[in-house]
Amino acid sequence: MSQLKQVAIVGATGAVGAEMIRCLEERNYPVGSLKLLASARSAGKKLKFKGEDVVIEELTKDSFKGVDVALFSAGGGISRDFAPAAVSAGAVVVDNSSAFRMDDSCPLVVPEVNAEDVKKHQGIIANPNCTTAISLMALYPLHKAFGVTRVFASSYQAVSGTGAQAIEELARQSREWAKQDRAWDAAKLDSKPQVYPWQIAFNVLPHVDSFLDTGYTKEEMKMENEGRKIMHHPGFRASVTCVRVPVFRAHSVAISAEFEKPISVEAARAVLEKAPGLDVIDDPANKLYPLPLEIAGKDNCAVGRLRMDCAMDNGLAFWVVGDQLLKGAALNAVQIAECL
Repeated sequence: MSQLKQVAIVGATGAVGAEMIRCLEERNYPVGSLKLLASARSAGKKLKFKGEDVVIEELTKDSFKGVDVALFSAGGGISRDFAPAAVSAGAVVVDNSSAFRMDDSCPLVVPEVNAEDVKKHQGIIANPNCTTAISLMALYPLHKAFGVTRVFASSYQAVSGTGAQAIEELARQSREWAKQDRAWDAAKLDSKPQVYPWQIAFNVLPHVDSFLDTGYTKEEMKMENEGRKIMHHPGFRASVTCVRVPVFRAHSVAISAEFEKPISVEAARAVLEKAPGLDVIDDPANKLYPLPLEIAGKDNCAVGRLRMDCAMDNGLAFWVVGDQLLKGAALNAVQIAECL
């Protein structure tokens, strides 16, 4: 990575864009020049990179001249409209939206799982769904050792997965509650939610993304569909319930996985302790297990609550937590750029 790269970030003012800037700096990615791109209303503002001000430019289809790597995190519509222009200009796009994830010509990559797939790119490489990426950090090492067949999972997803406005909504609702009587029945607020269909503070919403005819949401199907592609495991099955919780940052996932080969807690722990990008925090007797409050802001994901699943053969239950702005988005994108 000695050759300096001309890097662009599309969606630089968003929560993920800000983390992309930080990851490039902290990981000492060889940035020769950095172009920050956003909507017209943000053009002219400045953000810091390595102590220097970088002026935000308005995103246009002519923004990518001379760019080597373009990191996109501005939504699927923007990616579909502007990623081809970036590729035409000679850039490799790492896209954080869902626009290209299931495109057969586009690699879908978690570097700890399938870094070699980067070589197959035709100009665009997709970043997976945040919950999928975090789950696979623990599930894939176990799959390599024992052969996963199916999982049942429930996610506990932080509001930052929705974006900066959702973070502010939870903060605003929390402040509103703090000004009221603290009795339990005062948790329901008078103000109307703006981001979510229901109040998120002191509540949980079993609804992430839009519903499909099957009753699952699009978010819930991503673990199966994307997991199959990333792990090169077409028979993988996943039944998932995705839940939005009043946590600011870091997603948690409770997983029960069934394997082809016999598994034990001891054998699973030995595998997970060697897995890159993953910390094992599993000492329930001393109340030690992964917590989103502790994992927020950290590059590594963490796994704990390892136990034999009592409802399936060759089953293991576990709990995995990761910062979805980092391993679920910005960090994973920068790692893909490093693989290039």
